[in-house]
This record gives sequence, structure tokens and C-alpha cells, in this order.
Amino acid sequence: MSSDPADPTASLPDARARDAVRWAVSCAGGGPFATAVASADASFRRYFRISSASGTWIVMDAPPEHEDNDAFVHVAGLMRDAGLRVPEIHAADLDRGFLLISDLGTRTYLQAMNEDNAADYFGRAGEALIRWQGATRPGTLPEYDRALLLRETGLFAEWFLGRHLGVILTDDERAALNAVEDLLADRALAQGRVYVHRDYMPRNLMDGADAPGIIDFQDAVIGPVSYDAVSLYRDAFVSWPPGLVADGLGQLHERACAAGLPVPAARGDFLADCDWMGLQRHLKVLGIFARLTLRDGKPRYLADTPRFIDYVMQVVPRYPELAPLRAIFERHVLSRA
Repeated sequence: MSSDPADPTASLPDARARDAVRWAVSCAGGGPFATAVASADASFRRYFRISSASGTWIVMDAPPEHEDNDAFVHVAGLMRDAGLRVPEIHAADLDRGFLLISDLGTRTYLQAMNEDNAADYFGRAGEALIRWQGATRPGTLPEYDRALLLRETGLFAEWFLGRHLGVILTDDERAALNAVEDLLADRALAQGRVYVHRDYMPRNLMDGADAPGIIDFQDAVIGPVSYDAVSLYRDAFVSWPPGLVADGLGQLHERACAAGLPVPAARGDFLADCDWMGLQRHLKVLGIFARLTLRDGKPRYLADTPRFIDYVMQVVPRYPELAPLRAIFERHVLSRA
């Protein structure tokens, strides 16, 4: 951390970062500040923490040519209106992609959770999720439509199979995979529609209060009611025991029913929706993690691809319609990934 009062930006990595922090310091009232890198994610966004005697803030650097900062501001407002704990936006220069936001802390749920306390953390995350879904107002966010669903699952064949593993599917295999992708989209579109965070997992939930602090929400849409539930329990970075996942999803289903959300009445039907929705997400994430490595130079994400392969292989044997996908994984993925 730099604590030079003459230039609190001296330790930052580049000129844009220094510009962002200088802008933020001026918005926060000037004075002696310390600065540090807070985090970076899989997108083009970066975060810096600025600190003074009066408190701490987060500077979000999100280049507007790559990131939709208007969406961040809009979704933050919707979440705040729903009673959720999200960063307050103290200042924004959307033309440059600089935002000064409140600091929700340094510890994520992912860092805080273990098998002993997971049920408590999942419970709080579930309460916030039900509140978010219950606040849904049609027309306020983009729709999670067929085109987006298919574009996402298409990343698996292009980036994970093709570019990462070097697999060339036969015409029959390509047709079979396309049919599975269509089926996954059909199942997703048949579900009840609510607000969807799209990355509602412990890494994007901040610890430190009774309710989670929610971040990384700018890609929110209106879509399938099971999406955020399965994102929460079938995590990208840690695998929870199957019994904990099944019990947690069942409890979330009970809460959703009590809140009048558009979920199936039968728990088994909801869990099946989670299987199908999760499978769509797992294929998407496999493609994204390969793309992050090959296109964006971020190879650390590939270390978590075995988790998603395992998620896929847990689900496909349960449903005869998914036999073609199982065959593709058994032939092309299990021996190479």
C-alpha cells in the first residue's frame, strides 16, 4: 500500500489507474490518502481501495468501451430499492468509466465459509435472493432470452472443445450437441421469470453484516427462477457436499413457495429445474474459462474446469435426453481435460 501523502497513486500499476484514483480522491474531498489494489475480476473491471482517517472507499475502473457502467448504476438502484446491501455510488464519471462506491469490506463469503458454517451463510444468501426475486418488475431489465442462452452454451463447443482441447466434432456430434443446447434453452424458458443476478455465488457476496453485501451484479437480467439458486450452491470455486446442496436447494424452494415466487409446487420438479439450468451454466462457464485463458491471458481459471466437468457428469446420467452430451464428454473431455 502506498501512504505517500504527496502522491497516493505512486504504487498503482498504470496511468489509467492513477487517473482513476486521483479523480476519486478529489471526489472524496482530497487530503492524505493511502491506496491499494482491491481486486480484479474476469472482465475488464478493476477495483482500488482508497483510505483516509475518515473512512475507506472503492474506486471502480471500468473502461466504457468494454463495460456497461449505466447497467451497473441501474441494477444497483434496483437492488437498493429491494432492500439489498449493495455499494452506494458516491460519484461517477461514466464517460471515463470511473465510479467511487462504498466499501463493503475485504472478506467474501467464499473466504469465510466452511462446512461447519456453510448452512448459516447459505441461509443469509438465500434470504437476500428471495428478496431480490420478489422485487421483480417486468421491463426493468433485459430478458434472458433464447438468443442469449444459445450464445452462452455455444461457448462450450467453440472455446472449450475446439480451441482448448482441439476437438473437431463430427457432423452427427455437432447436430446432437445443438439439439441438447436447444433442449436446455427450452427448459430454461419454461421456468418462471424473476430478476437474475447471473453470478450469484459466494465470491460475489461480502461478509460483515447479517445480510450479504452483493457485488458484480451489472449483467443482471430477467430470467429463469432457478438460475441464481444453482449458481449459489454449485459454485465455480468450491464443491460442497451433495447432501448440503440438496438440503439447501430444498430449503430455498420452501422459501420461494412461501414468498409466492413462480417455482414448481413440487420440490423434485424444482431440483430438476436446477439440474437443467445448472447444466446450461456449467457448459457456458467451461467455455468462458477457456476463453479467459486463450484470449485474455488469464490461465488461473482453467484450474477450476474439472469441477464443472464433474458437475456435468453428475447430472447427465439422470436424464435420458442428455445421453448425446454424456457421449461427447466421455469421448472427448474426460480423457483430455
